[in-house]
Amino acid sequence: MCRPAALTAWLWFWFCLGPVRNQQLNQRPIIGILAQENLPRDPLARGTSYISASYVKYLEAAGARVMPIRINRTEEEYSQIFHSINGLLLPGGDVDLLKSEFSRAAKIFYNLALKANDAGDFFPVWGTCLGFQQLSVLTANEDLLTVTNTTAVALPLTFKPAAKTSRLFQSFPKDLLQSLSEENITSNFHLWSLSVQNYSRSAKLKRFYKILSTNNNGKLEFISTMEATRYPFYAVQWHPEKSQFEWVDKPGMVHSSSAIRASFHTASFFVSEAKKNHHHFSSVAEEERVLIYNYSPVYAGFKTIFVECYYFD
Repeated sequence: MCRPAALTAWLWFWFCLGPVRNQQLNQRPIIGILAQENLPRDPLARGTSYISASYVKYLEAAGARVMPIRINRTEEEYSQIFHSINGLLLPGGDVDLLKSEFSRAAKIFYNLALKANDAGDFFPVWGTCLGFQQLSVLTANEDLLTVTNTTAVALPLTFKPAAKTSRLFQSFPKDLLQSLSEENITSNFHLWSLSVQNYSRSAKLKRFYKILSTNNNGKLEFISTMEATRYPFYAVQWHPEKSQFEWVDKPGMVHSSSAIRASFHTASFFVSEAKKNHHHFSSVAEEERVLIYNYSPVYAGFKTIFVECYYFD
């Protein structure tokens, strides 16, 4: 049994997580995407929650299947789902990070993922935008976000030294890393950010995450990409999925070949992580019953922030 407290972070990673590379991969991964409360001004909203279809397509394009995870479920139900799926994506959106049903469910899955990984059961978690912020709140056990007004703006990434040896960026082609660092190809649609200053003041965040890249709004440096040191947890404040699958015509939206390649490589990396997990449903029938294919997205048009959304009761 692994005992992280008795090992350095580096030794713990290779001893506990490294051997996963030598195991047979799960070539039929299912990744859960957590739904969230409907946007208050969404005229097409139905039920109580939604998932933007772009996140579904993002994972499917990289070779995964998707299970929508609804809010307002019991801990027992979430535990059963956790032990059936192979990874979790916390999407972008706009809900309360402390009091929403999204945050409640995210906390349950976060704790289950910590426990599983500590026990040698490899389980990856990915957070995009709101998901990034939710992970920071769960780890710090407080909200350390700062207003940056970085909405509808495309930026290059300022890579930090840890990016070179990171699990996330290690397999990216060199020319793509150069594009990410020199071109305005990462879409930012967030009012709030985790500043480098607030990260540095939090012992919990510093112990848990490595900063892979930052951005600057002209006044404040904030974290744009990070990954956990001892766990397969990854977080991006920017939106890799938008370049391929969202088409609202406004600043911050980028559809260049470099942006689309970055989208694919981030998704491909996370799906490759999910393939290391071997959770499964009790039967093929149960598996088929819960997949996103059982639902139909609602088309909203090209003038809205999401072209299509799935809605749930």
